[in-house]
Amino acid sequence: MTTPRDLVEQFLRTTVSGQPGDLADFYADEVVIEMPFAVAPLYPERIETTREQLRARFAAGAAVRRYTDLAGVRIHETADPEVVVVEYELHGQLVASGEPFALRFLMVMTIRDGRIVHTRDYSDPIAGARALGRVPDLLAALTANS
Repeated sequence: MTTPRDLVEQFLRTTVSGQPGDLADFYADEVVIEMPFAVAPLYPERIETTREQLRARFAAGAAVRRYTDLAGVRIHETADPEVVVVEYELHGQLVASGEPFALRFLMVMTIRDGRIVHTRDYSDPIAGARALGRVPDLLAALTANS
């Protein structure tokens, strides 16, 4: 039987496998993704989505960026057997320019019946905007309601 920790380890390996659409296979048919540090409207703070919508989203992301390596992976099991916390640094490069980037993440994942049903993804929106060439979009989003 695959444990939640095993699933997280497989998820991370798949992230840098070159087949990012396969990441969708780790998710339940319906999933909730929360990104508390997201800056709307650049990125939503909460998404209620389906596995197939995620598959399309991951494929679209792969057209822009390619993840190549992981560093600093720490997996923390919790008192709740369905919840795993994972810290990692994701290295990659932009497809168009080949420019490298590194982004740090912390994910709180709820895994039920061998599938991810909920995540809270914490990442630095400034580093993400820099890595993806979206700093002007981030500034516009931050100043839109000022």
